[in-house]
Amino acid sequence: MSTTLTPASDLDPADLRTAFGAFPTGIVALAAVSDAAPIVLVASSFAVGVSQEPPLVMFAVQRTSTTWPTLRELPALGVSVLGETHTDVIRQLSAKDKSQRFAGVSTTVLPSGALLLDDAPVHFECAVESSHVAGDHDIVVLRVTGLANDHSKQPIVFHRSSFARLSA
Repeated sequence: MSTTLTPASDLDPADLRTAFGAFPTGIVALAAVSDAAPIVLVASSFAVGVSQEPPLVMFAVQRTSTTWPTLRELPALGVSVLGETHTDVIRQLSAKDKSQRFAGVSTTVLPSGALLLDDAPVHFECAVESSHVAGDHDIVVLRVTGLANDHSKQPIVFHRSSFARLSA
């Protein structure tokens, strides 16, 4: 059996999005407090293990994001790997209406201003290390400055535009 590939010059954006969606990813909330208000960006492009020394992680953010310009200027960001208990709030955290994003969402604010979503399987406290232009996105490298794991909690996975649970 052979596979026929569509040349990049002929790619339909909807087909590309569908292809990208076939790759299961975790979902994170990058959050902090800015001017006494919580601010969050939800990403499914998060990658761990970029480097262990120094400890680095990364994610990609659309260059049109209206949230990232505020977050990137803050001294610390909380990165919460979202879990099964967050399924109902993921779209709320991503809503265009920023005023209600945290309604009913339990959080913890660290002394650095990083904001963590309670009940996440993994929490990172990070600082922006570097940013690199990559087409219509920026690839952002974050230095991990703090870490907490809770192996009793399961992450949620985003696959084909739906949320899925890992089998235990």
